[in-house]
Amino acid sequence: MATAELSVVHLDAATVPARERNHELGRPLHRIQDVRRLQGMSLRTAARQLGTDVRAIRAQEQASTDLRLSDLYKWQRALDVPVGELLVEDDEPLSRPIRERAQLVKIMKTARSLAETVNSSSAQRMAENLIEQLQDLMPELAEVSPWHSVGQRRGLDEMGRIAEQPIADDLIYGE
Repeated sequence: MATAELSVVHLDAATVPARERNHELGRPLHRIQDVRRLQGMSLRTAARQLGTDVRAIRAQEQASTDLRLSDLYKWQRALDVPVGELLVEDDEPLSRPIRERAQLVKIMKTARSLAETVNSSSAQRMAENLIEQLQDLMPELAEVSPWHSVGQRRGLDEMGRIAEQPIADDLIYGE
């Protein structure tokens, strides 16, 4: 009988830290997906920066996934935000500087895309001026790339889903 009583666990705010209570109750532990989307970063780009595949990225960015600290720091570097902004503390929204930075990253991506695609010299100058003004506001935007127009090209070492799940010959040749 004593063992049955020991298996009951009461979550008490005084004895269990908030992050652990959140995990036990299925509440979000982090907001990696929100920050990634807010910055306009694709799953493929995140996978490339973290050195893993898209499937692993999808699993890691689920808010209820209990990440290792090393993985959290990789996300922090990839998204270029303070680690504290990735963690959920009592349902606080993202801080204003992080939201504003994400908006500026999106604007810079658009400005760089315009600079690459416009044909007229006056539009080119306007795009370059916009890029300079954004860099004056936030120098780290100098490293932001344009939006991908068609999608990121895969390298020779990346295989598509068909390689992971090949089609049986009898389905193709009708045996």
